[in-house]
Amino acid sequence: MFGTIRSDLSSMSLKCAVELKIPDIIHNHGQAMSLSYLALALGIHHSKLHCLHRLMRILIHSGFFAESKTNPTDQQKAYVLTPISHLLRKDNPLSPTPFILGMLDPVLLKP
Repeated sequence: MFGTIRSDLSSMSLKCAVELKIPDIIHNHGQAMSLSYLALALGIHHSKLHCLHRLMRILIHSGFFAESKTNPTDQQKAYVLTPISHLLRKDNPLSPTPFILGMLDPVLLKP
């Protein structure tokens, strides 16, 4: 049962990342992107950073993103793209983004 719950959570987190265009934002940043910069780029208020952090933790655990450091001396974690998240960029002609959004559309998910 836990596997099913986790897969649903992972799928909905992926949908959220695609809708927010997180892969494009990190790619356009040109380097590892800290949580605070990602929140700023997304227009998320600093009081909601914990929510974005939780979303990114799920996406990292699912392999869609990876953690890095902004520089070797800095302790702040940052996010980078993985080969999977590179596929989700809008400039990728083979992007599965339309399929992901279609399959996770609320109309198709209703019982």
